[in-house]
Amino acid sequence: MARTQGSHSEITGPRVREAAMRLFARHGFAAVSMRQIATEVGVQAGALYNYTPDKQSLLFDLMREHMDALLDAWQQEDPGGTDARARLEAFTRFHIRFNTRRADAVFVSYMELRNLTGENFAAVTELRRIYETRLEEILRAGQDAGVFTLAEPRITAMAVIALLTGVNTWYRDAGRLKLDEVETLYWDMVRRLVGG
Repeated sequence: MARTQGSHSEITGPRVREAAMRLFARHGFAAVSMRQIATEVGVQAGALYNYTPDKQSLLFDLMREHMDALLDAWQQEDPGGTDARARLEAFTRFHIRFNTRRADAVFVSYMELRNLTGENFAAVTELRRIYETRLEEILRAGQDAGVFTLAEPRITAMAVIALLTGVNTWYRDAGRLKLDEVETLYWDMVRRLVGG
C-alpha cells in the first residue's frame, strides 16, 4: 500500500521488521501479535498494514531476506577457484562470522519454519537447499580431487552447517574466545570431519 507524502516509511518499515524479528526470536511467532509489534515500534496496530499484509507475510519476508542476504554475502566472499580446501575454510569462517552478527535472524529461520504456510515454507527451504548445495559442491570438488575423504557430500554439508550454526547458541563477544579464534577452532573440526 502506498504511503502518503511526508510519511516516514523508510524509517518505520525497517523498524517494523526489526521489532518483529526481535519479538519472534524472544517469544515465538505464534505468541506475538501484530498489536505487540506495533507497540514495540510505537505506532497504531492498523498502521502495520501499510508495511505488511499480515503476520505470516512478515515472517516470510524476514526469513527470505535473511536467506537472500546469506546467499549474496557468500557469493561475494567465495574465493572460487579449484582449491577446495581454501574454499571450505573460507565457507567455515564466513558462516560463523555472518551468523553470529544475526543471532535473532538465525534463530527465527530455524525455529519458525514450522509456522510458514506451504508455499512460503517451500520458498524458504528452497533457498536453504541452494545454500547447502554451495557447500556440497565444494565438498564434491574436494572429494574428486582426493583432498577430502567422505562418503556422503550432501549429508556432510548439512552436518557442517549444523555444526557451524551451533556457534550462535554459546558464543558471546564478551566471552573468553575472540571470534577469529572460534573460527580457527571450528575450521580445525571441519577439516578433520572431511578428512582434510
